[in-house]
Amino acid sequence: MEKPAPDVMEGRREDSGRCRDVHGDDDAAAAAVEEEEPYVMAVDDSSVDRAVITGLLRRSKYRVTAVDSVKKALEMLGSEPNVSMIITDYSMPEMTGYDLLKKIKGSSELKQIPVVVMSSENVPTRINRCLEEGAEDFLLKPVRPSDISRISNRMLQST
Repeated sequence: MEKPAPDVMEGRREDSGRCRDVHGDDDAAAAAVEEEEPYVMAVDDSSVDRAVITGLLRRSKYRVTAVDSVKKALEMLGSEPNVSMIITDYSMPEMTGYDLLKKIKGSSELKQIPVVVMSSENVPTRINRCLEEGAEDFLLKPVRPSDISRISNRMLQST
């Protein structure tokens, strides 16, 4: 059985070196920090890939919530309205990252959230289909710091 990396906790978010429940109360200082940092939801069924993407995003000053399925992502989006970006794996059981992309872009409440799809498989038809459906970008795994920088720059330009 695969153990999750210590810094990735499903349904939890790490702020200022401590971990708290996503729905927990904030003190004023933590709330002020959160307002400054973009908030990203990372969706991947692989605990190793979740740990990698979470680490890269946090080093780039993003707040991150990592979940292991599209179903959990959709549930959390219902209670987390301040998501700045979603980064999702393409290939997952039950629902794919493409399914998540279509649901986000088809929702009047969520369609403004940029969605980045990632995959370890370089399949041009899959990449084009995601971009045509409204994905902000398509990344090939392993995701590198330069990929996160490129996405960050694009997000800053669009705000």
